[in-house]
Amino acid sequence: MMRVLSLERVGRRYGSPPRQVVALDEVSLTVEAGEMLAVMGPSGSGKSTLLQLAGGLTRPTSGRVVLCGSELGTLRETELSLVLRRRVGFVFQDINLLAALTAAENVSLPLELDGVRPRQAMAAARALLSTLGLGDVAGRLPAQLSGGQQQRVAVARAVIGGRSLLLADEPTGALDSLSAESVMQLLRAQTDNGSAVVLVTHNFRHAAWADRILCLRDGRLIDEVRPPAGPESLLSRERV
Repeated sequence: MMRVLSLERVGRRYGSPPRQVVALDEVSLTVEAGEMLAVMGPSGSGKSTLLQLAGGLTRPTSGRVVLCGSELGTLRETELSLVLRRRVGFVFQDINLLAALTAAENVSLPLELDGVRPRQAMAAARALLSTLGLGDVAGRLPAQLSGGQQQRVAVARAVIGGRSLLLADEPTGALDSLSAESVMQLLRAQTDNGSAVVLVTHNFRHAAWADRILCLRDGRLIDEVRPPAGPESLLSRERV
């Protein structure tokens, strides 16, 4: 398996003593292609900071973040932007769809930014939305979609173009159980197709879709476990 993401003794601090805040403290982890990693922990444990560092949205105070062989901390801003746009897809809890664009236009945008012709990008976006059961709403604006539909569109935007790494920050937090399950199925499918996925969640049921679960507390990695059974087994037990 190819290593997609590596954090090596990564720390992130804000401010200076005596009021310095340690958001992440010497965390090391790796994620390979075709692997889903779930990150759990109480509020303030460093989960969102970890995702921001993994996605190059902030730089570490110490340690190294390596994405697909590139150490992010050594890249110039233009180089970093290029690597992130081509390699990383983000899925946020608050969705962040562009309100003035239709569902299909939101999904096609990353391809157009990569230089794909608009007509070809739009065709790929509509095809992907159709596979997600959203073909009939491709021409609607985000305000005309349900919360579950919006989140699935956001996931489609993150995965289109075959991104190497997907970072999902509580992507099911505001969804009903049925919509949340459809989002988890999509993330798992992308994992099985070769993407590396890092999922932040408070939901143990959703964490069970992952290959490994990391537990953070006070910015430190305190435990790593593997779910004893896959999500299908968990769902079967819940239906009994």
